[in-house]
Amino acid sequence: MVEIFENIRKIYQFSQPCEELKDFVEFFSESSRVTTQQYFGNKGFSVKMFPSFTPTFWINLGPAYHLLIGNTQRFIKAGEDIAVVRDIVTERINHPADHIFTVKFFPGGLKAVFNINQPQMAGDVVELRTILPSALLINIKLQDNFEARVKLLQDYMLLKLGRKRGADHYTNIVMQSIAFYQHGNLQYNVNEVAARSFISSKSINRYFNRVIGTHPKNYFSITRARTALTAYVNDRSSFDPCSYGYYDTSHFYKDVINFTGHKLVDHSI
Repeated sequence: MVEIFENIRKIYQFSQPCEELKDFVEFFSESSRVTTQQYFGNKGFSVKMFPSFTPTFWINLGPAYHLLIGNTQRFIKAGEDIAVVRDIVTERINHPADHIFTVKFFPGGLKAVFNINQPQMAGDVVELRTILPSALLINIKLQDNFEARVKLLQDYMLLKLGRKRGADHYTNIVMQSIAFYQHGNLQYNVNEVAARSFISSKSINRYFNRVIGTHPKNYFSITRARTALTAYVNDRSSFDPCSYGYYDTSHFYKDVINFTGHKLVDHSI
């Protein structure tokens, strides 16, 4: 399965975070063994995900799997829990009985909730027990349903957030800049986004590298490509590349290749 080109969400159930966490956590999810069996039977499968700079927790409730981070392969044992930043192409190669509980953060969310610098995790696989207490991880796995797991982890994150009192100045500026870019139909350049926050382009570059681990031009390019490609896949007939800041269709096609490494003609969309 290839992210965006295929519906990788079909084997998961989802839950949105509470109001206090909605600026930092994108969603909680859990793969369903029953649904996975319906789609894949007894065959293994893989899920390929493109860069997004969205830190992700994977709590393993099932068997072992392999993980490709760029060109590096890691074996993730049964019961092993990890965190990744997803700054490069990431692919999970799964067992048919795959069962994963996921927390996906917005860029800067780890810093806001756990005071963890996202760039320090770039291109790496981090053991989740270095972020979450071992007792909490064990308790999450002892629960018999998705909703109970969400509540346990969400309550813990609210406790951490309350002690920390939210995002710092740099993280706030970055999050505000991302929101402004997205609400502006992905049309603004870095200078325009910086001016909106009353800072220089040099400062916004420094803030993005400090909080996310990449410069704003690269992050905005990834955001535009992901958003536009998703819209194209969902409704090709009404898709207009100019609505996403592209000069024309050719410009969009080239950006898709640069972002995914795939040509649109290679996928039956």
